[in-house]
Order: sequence, then structure tokens, then C-alpha cells
Amino acid sequence: MMTSTVLQPVDTAAPRVALTPCILDDDQQQLDDLTAIIVEMGYAPVATRDPKKALTLVRDGRCRLVLAAVHMPEVNGYEFLDQALRSDPGAHVILTAGEYKLEFALEAIRRGATDFLPKPLDRAHLKKTLDGVDAAYDQPLRVKELEKQLLDVVEFHGIIGKSLVMLEMFDFARKIARHYTNALLVGATGSGKDLLARAIHQISPVAQQKLVVCNCSALVDTLLESQLFGHVRGAFTGATESQMGFFEYADGGTVFLDEIGDTSLAMQARLLRVIQNREVQRVGSPVVRHINVRLIAATNRDLRADVLAGRFREDLYYRLSPIQIRIPTLSERLEDLPLLTQFFLKKYNDEYGKNIASMTWRVQKRLLRHPWPGNVRELENVISSACITATGEFIDVADLPEDLQRPSSPSSQGEDWKPTLLDDVCRQHIRRVWESCQCSPKRASQILGIGRSTLYRYLKELGLNKGANNRSTTAVASA
Repeated sequence: MMTSTVLQPVDTAAPRVALTPCILDDDQQQLDDLTAIIVEMGYAPVATRDPKKALTLVRDGRCRLVLAAVHMPEVNGYEFLDQALRSDPGAHVILTAGEYKLEFALEAIRRGATDFLPKPLDRAHLKKTLDGVDAAYDQPLRVKELEKQLLDVVEFHGIIGKSLVMLEMFDFARKIARHYTNALLVGATGSGKDLLARAIHQISPVAQQKLVVCNCSALVDTLLESQLFGHVRGAFTGATESQMGFFEYADGGTVFLDEIGDTSLAMQARLLRVIQNREVQRVGSPVVRHINVRLIAATNRDLRADVLAGRFREDLYYRLSPIQIRIPTLSERLEDLPLLTQFFLKKYNDEYGKNIASMTWRVQKRLLRHPWPGNVRELENVISSACITATGEFIDVADLPEDLQRPSSPSSQGEDWKPTLLDDVCRQHIRRVWESCQCSPKRASQILGIGRSTLYRYLKELGLNKGANNRSTTAVASA
């Protein structure tokens, strides 16, 4: 007798129009059971045992969501996933298998799967996944309705962004949050690595457990070792009582190691043991304690380069980086700048008791032209400072920090600068030097660093050798 594919009852709903799921499985009984359940959820699925038919449905745009079994005789689920995403990069593929293994789930997500679900399928989780994909298709139809609530819509657990790079990052974070054991966040200082780490923890299965944060760059090795692993009484001078470390304290939850690239090689060796064996040993104690934690590490360094330079252990790098998320800099997502400024304006209006409506167009132009080396953290500091100094309803240039009050233009002409041909710039400079030297060929050639014959050629092109005063004419002739 076949095992039912889906567990637990679910509320029925009206048929959906936007999303047509395709169910691909070589087991007819599994196919029939899953089809019936998805119909009860309000969708109109297309069921098939033929991978070629499923690919055709994806290629034609008729089905943009496929639930595909991993184990099939003609093609396995991973191969189908690759082919489906080549046909339609925007398609959603959920792989299903009779046995759940972490490495299988991570491999599926790395290849682009929306999720990896073990059989028998959890009904509530399946409905949530289908509804989430369905909402993604409905979203463009609700843009006008959501404009006034845009900040709420684009906020991902405290992170603001609607640019493509940020939406892709949010989507990947959602996918790995359920499955990861170790994850590495890479991004420049101020880009929001700590916020993303908290977001991943909040949507993970251990969200109700502790999240412990440790800034590795802020502590010397001896103190960092005691903080992470704990110590026993008398282990070192000042250790008057035993104390558990962060890993023990976070048992069952998540440890976030910020700026892990700044740790020493000796500390990296101890961290490697924790990651490999999930066990810690307090300083001064022979007792080994087993722990069950999820580890998120973050760095603003290029760890690959550090590995080649011998500054970071290669084995630790590969343990940390099976799941790696890169956080884009603010300059890479300038389309998010208006949303971020609106978010920080609201935040600091409330904090400082102000009623600032917006910014002048001059300020907006300055912000868009600024390179933002400090990323979102720098932007927040700028808005916070401007809210303090602003006295009216709008923030103007005078309210900005001093470095932003100066136009960030590549020309001394400021905001009036326009792209110019290099030859035109050269001729303009020669004209200015010629006039400043009172038409003296000797002085002009010395300042410009060119020979007199080259100078005369430019003067001829500019018409200066003929139109100059008598002194210049005499000088040119005598030269």
C-alpha cells in the first residue's frame, strides 16, 4: 500500500489563475495524491510523468512552477532543474525526494531550486511555498496599490531594498535559511552584514533560540578565545570563576562571527575544530563539550586572496564557504537610495521629534553623485546629522556634512561640468598658459613641458600666433 504523499489537512480555497503548477513524478500514485492536494489548495496543476512534457510547459510559459521528483528513470531532478532554468531563468523548481539530506538540499539550492522538500510532504510548508511563489507573480499587478506602503513591502527583516541585486540576495537568503549549517557573508564595511545575519537567523528553524554576536576584530586573541570557548576558574590571571563561552551559550541557536578574516591563524585552527566536530573545550579544561549551533561568519576581506597569502587557513575557508552570500555596496544599488533616505528620515524624525518632509533636489543630486565608501552606514550617519541641523521642512545642502557640501564632480567647474574631448581640454589649457605667460614662447613651453615646435603648432591651430599683440608676434618670429 502506497504512503500518502501529503500530510495534515488544509483549508480549501477558490481556484487560482495567476499560477499553474506542474507536477512531475514517475510514480502515478504519488502524482495523483499530490495533484488532489494542490487542487484543494486552490490551484489548477498540470500533472505528468514525462520530463519532456514538463520542460515544454516551462519553455512555453504555461507553467512557471514545477514540483519535480529527484529520482526518476529518464532524468534525475537535478538535471531537470538545470534544463528548466536554461529554458526559463525565472521559473521556480521545487525538488522532492523520499530522503532528506542536507547536502542534497544545499546542492539543489546552489543550482537554483526554490526549495527541497522531503516526502511525505509537509502540507503546511507546501502551501506556504506555493502561496509565496503565487504572490511573486501577483506583485506587479499590485504596485500602484502598494506605493504608499512601499517601505513595508521592500523591508526584509530590517533590510531595505528593491533593486534587482537586493531582491536576488533576499531570495537566496530565504532559500538557505532553512537548510544551512555554516554560511559566509561577504561585503564591504557598512553594507549590512550584521542585519543579514540576523535576518537569516529570524527565518531559520532555530529563530526562537539564541543568536550570539561576536566581533572578532574588536578582541585580542586571548580574550576572544575566552569569549568564544569559555574558561574554568584559575585558567589565567583574573579567572576567578568558571564561565561558558558563546558557543555553549548559543547551543541550539546561532553564532554570528563578524569580521572572521581578522582572526589569527591559531584562532582559526580552534574555530575549525568547532565547525568540523561541533565541540568546544573551555580554556584550562580537558573536558570536551558537544554543541549544536548554526554558524554565520562575515568578512569585508577577500578571503581567497588571504588564503593564497597564507593569512587565512584554506581548510577553514572551504568549511565556511559552501553557502556564501555577497552583500552589494550602496554604489551598486543606487536605485535603493530614495527608499533608504525615506526610511532613515522617518526613523530620525521620530527620534529627534522633527517633521522633515523630504530633501531638496540639490541634496538628492549630491547624494546620487557621492561614491558612498561607507555604504549604508555612512548614509544613515549623513541623514541623522542632517536631521539634527535642519530647521525647516526640507534638508538642504547646508545641512549636509562638509564633505558632501562640495560638489563631487571630476571638474573644477562643479555641477556645470560636461564631458569634453581630450584635445579640446588640451587646447584650452594651452590657451590659458599662453595668456598667463604674456605670450612668451619660452616660458609657455617650459610650463607645459613641450618643445617650441609643438607649442607653435598648437598656437597656429588656435590662431594665437597671428592674432597676438606685437610682442607675441615679435617673440614668435624671433624664436
